[in-house]
Amino acid sequence: MKGKKQKEPAGMNPAEIFAALALLEKERGIPQAYMMEKIIQAITTAYKKDHPGIEDENVLVEVDEARQDLRMYVQRHVVDEEDYVDPINEMPLAEAKAISAKYEIGDVVNIPVDKTEFGRIAAGNGKQVIIQGLREAERGQVYNEFNSKQHDILTGVVTRVDPRNGNVSLRIGTGTESAEALLMAGEQVPGEELEEGMHVKVYVVDVRRSTRGPQVLISRTHPGLVKRLFELEVPEIYDGTVEVKSIAREAGSRTKMAVWSNDENVDPIGACVGPKGQRVANIVDELRGEKIDIIKYSEDPAQFIAAALAPADVVDVWMADEGKACRVLVPDDQLSLAIGKEGQNARLAARLTGYKIDIKPQSYQDPEEGVDEDQVEIIDEAPAEE
Repeated sequence: MKGKKQKEPAGMNPAEIFAALALLEKERGIPQAYMMEKIIQAITTAYKKDHPGIEDENVLVEVDEARQDLRMYVQRHVVDEEDYVDPINEMPLAEAKAISAKYEIGDVVNIPVDKTEFGRIAAGNGKQVIIQGLREAERGQVYNEFNSKQHDILTGVVTRVDPRNGNVSLRIGTGTESAEALLMAGEQVPGEELEEGMHVKVYVVDVRRSTRGPQVLISRTHPGLVKRLFELEVPEIYDGTVEVKSIAREAGSRTKMAVWSNDENVDPIGACVGPKGQRVANIVDELRGEKIDIIKYSEDPAQFIAAALAPADVVDVWMADEGKACRVLVPDDQLSLAIGKEGQNARLAARLTGYKIDIKPQSYQDPEEGVDEDQVEIIDEAPAEE
């Protein structure tokens, strides 16, 4: 036995639309007038789609806020019988007079749209616009949430690893205030293998708006990741007693970080290393074994450069008369240590200090020669990264 066909719910009537817009404004901050304008546009477009030939200006929606009511009219222009050619947008004078004797040629007659038809159109399109408004509001909230976390560390869960290009998708945040973020292959630490379900700390480089919601640009290689990890691990950095002056990083291999203490009783290097080396060890673990050199910053460029070349000892530093360049002398048996494997130690020291560095063995020393910037071998001229 077949049951009776259930009537589909009529959806939202005008009063419910007004109530929904009031709630949107109260809870999400979206102005009612803005949303009502969008609903009117949607209703008008839908009606014209169902009735081809109606000109844009001939569809009118009246908003009665006091009574919380919406009404739609089709406007037809009164014309002489001889000029009557468009039954959709025009009305002959005799027909207009039958409605009201006051109408004359050139007047506009408002014909109410059938309530049932208008109710159907208003319900469907009103609901659609309100849902879209909610989505926009949610996207706006999520954008604001993540935009406030630029240059900060967030923990994401790996949701997908693209085998074609190595890009990794992560879910950051929880519930409605969550977003998809893409960790590009070039922003991943070389040699680090990420798998679905893994929890990974990432650095938020930038947040952009897009039609799909906020686009969160993240990195595992950015020097800012190391800086933020130390802020989380070292109370003296967090409270400003110890300051991170600059960082130079080759992700997955080595980082050099220059620190300074605003309190002469606090050793900046000791604070970062921590009791029994535990603080720096925790960060090294998070970075999957990346080596970290912590050096003391100095306003004296020669001292800063000498410290930056650790673990090698520096015999002397000759500064160029002009420009940010220098020549450094190291013990002959420490030349390769100062330069580092594939030039890494010297390269990171140059980035950290912002100086071009030419490293020579002690036996090369010629005090009379001085330093000519044009002859200084450029190890690296990239500025220090903060």
